Amino acid sequence: MSCKSCSTTINGLPLGCKNNGACASGSCDKLTVFDWLSNMPLPNNQKPFDIMEVRFKNGRKSFYKNTKKIPICIGDIVAVETSPGHDIGVVSLSGELVKVQMRKKHVSIDSKELNQIYRKASQKDIDNWISVREKESEVQKKSRLIISRLGLQMKLSDVEFQGDGNKATFYYTADDRVDFRQLIRELAGTFSIRVEMKQVGLRQEAARLGGIGSCGRELCCSTWLTDFRSVSTSSARYQQLSLNPQKLSGQCGKLKCCLNYELDSYLDALKDFPKTDLYLQTENGPAIFQKMDIFNGWLWYAYKENPINWHKLTVEQTNQIIALNKSNKKIQSLEEYTFELDTTDETNFTDLVGQDSLTRFDKPKYRKKRRKSRNSRNKNFRNNHQKKNK
Repeated sequence: MSCKSCSTTINGLPLGCKNNGACASGSCDKLTVFDWLSNMPLPNNQKPFDIMEVRFKNGRKSFYKNTKKIPICIGDIVAVETSPGHDIGVVSLSGELVKVQMRKKHVSIDSKELNQIYRKASQKDIDNWISVREKESEVQKKSRLIISRLGLQMKLSDVEFQGDGNKATFYYTADDRVDFRQLIRELAGTFSIRVEMKQVGLRQEAARLGGIGSCGRELCCSTWLTDFRSVSTSSARYQQLSLNPQKLSGQCGKLKCCLNYELDSYLDALKDFPKTDLYLQTENGPAIFQKMDIFNGWLWYAYKENPINWHKLTVEQTNQIIALNKSNKKIQSLEEYTFELDTTDETNFTDLVGQDSLTRFDKPKYRKKRRKSRNSRNKNFRNNHQKKNK
């Protein structure tokens, strides 16, 4: 459930809470995990789990120990240990569900690399954190000018300041190895901060920046998808999609991750289908595969000499013809098999609105009045003519 600041105005425009990622309701976060164990009490003599998940800018999350036993809830802004200084983040998950997340991300509970939570963030910490977050866009613009002046083949996608403002992480993408030693010197001298360069992939860049996909929804990688599995063009071939790179590629320039979502269903449905490169041998000549309907189980074949006329077959009929061809037997023609398909009943679609037409109110009503006036005129003319004759 979102907060009241996420509602809209009278004109339908979103208000926006302007919390800069510090929303406590949990609905505006990226990669949010629902804590379904929050209302369940712990067993007797079991202490609460002292490791918490803290979220930073653009869905970056890390695990920190609460060694001081500070009473912290989900949504609290905390100051955590970093090297050097401290950072400001929002607690995104606590309790027993953190163990599941650590196991998923292959982080050991007994790891010595886990830092600790210092305290709840004070108002001074929050003010400094907001002030350095406001400088990120201007620093990013100036850094891009420095990169273009040095002639480096890299793209700076995002800048993230540490909570105390002493350090900034520059996220970039590049095809080849980049020597950015001179760049680090100029960035550190220009902005008087410690600089850390971090290279990310194209998919990680799209996940950090976010956006709207061709489906009209937010990108999966920036909302819930955490593992980026490899996507190949064979996924599109199995689903009978046209190999158009403009339609199959996402905002990252790679193949869309959603091509793998329904791939298993297509592979299960294609188990009984024959290979499409096989010819059907008939006495009228060989027949070539044209297209298929996977979930309805249809295949279309056409004679090699007459590719215009297509013949519709089922999977069972096609496998039967291929079995006869393997035993050196030819069928007479494809028309013998396609004749059976014409007897199927067609689906009659009904009007869900009802028997009345949607355009019944658009019909003009003046025609009836014309007819009435015309009839009355004719009737008056007849009466007058009869009177004159009398």
